[in-house]
Amino acid sequence: MRLFIFISIGLLMMVLRSQAQVNDQSLNNPDNLSADEKSFYAETKQVNQFFRRFNAEEDFQGKRLSPDDPLYHDPEMRKKYIRGLFDEKDTRIPEKLKSAFINDVTWEQNPKYISFHGSDWFGEVLAKFFKGKTELEITLFMKLVKENLGTKWVIDDIYYPPYEGLYRPDEASSTRFLHPLSHELDFMNLDKVFKSGQQTGDYFYQGYKPDKLTIFLYELNNNILKFNYVSGLKFHFFQIDGWYFEITEFNRPGLNRGWLISNLIKLEDGQKDHVKNFIYRTE
Repeated sequence: MRLFIFISIGLLMMVLRSQAQVNDQSLNNPDNLSADEKSFYAETKQVNQFFRRFNAEEDFQGKRLSPDDPLYHDPEMRKKYIRGLFDEKDTRIPEKLKSAFINDVTWEQNPKYISFHGSDWFGEVLAKFFKGKTELEITLFMKLVKENLGTKWVIDDIYYPPYEGLYRPDEASSTRFLHPLSHELDFMNLDKVFKSGQQTGDYFYQGYKPDKLTIFLYELNNNILKFNYVSGLKFHFFQIDGWYFEITEFNRPGLNRGWLISNLIKLEDGQKDHVKNFIYRTE
């Protein structure tokens, strides 16, 4: 009787181990997964996960790889991962450009990685606000900065059309000035300055530019603007020498979803600053 029990337990353990091996093989081989499982593992669900997949620092199941794992930063694994990190429904990025990018960042003699704590990447948030009863949209540019032993996100700049045109000098700007003897008149001629309308800035120091963040803070503090919700988000990357790419979140059925590369540009010499200025709407 005892022998029968021991044999039964032994058989049961063998079956369980066999089943576990089958399940493990199924998870490591995408072809053996169900459609729902493939979709779950294929989705890049977090921005941090995008970093790990781009660098090949996690396996197909989302398990982080240790630096001594053979697959850690593996070039072939990275090629497969990065290929799947593009928005496949957008045909505006040529296949040749994708291939050139993938080959460049996975080149074994000089591989290129992205870093969450590195510089040259930032967020672009589309935020809805109320001004009175009117809903409007303001673009917030978010930047990671170091503080003490950690990092934090800060609002680095904003784009809001009414703030952009506060002062624009024209050809007649140089003809508008306060006479150097205005102090002898107790600056009574300030009357013409404050009645000059949009030309008031001509009487400020040369090179003056309105501080949009200060205006934004003033309107928030005085309840002129009231935050409603975030309507859109994307991230811009300049960390890879010679390249710019953008990632956006795609919520849709299928395997190609989550945080994906939605724009890619091969940067020529001196083009990096122009692209940044275009994103910030400063030129």
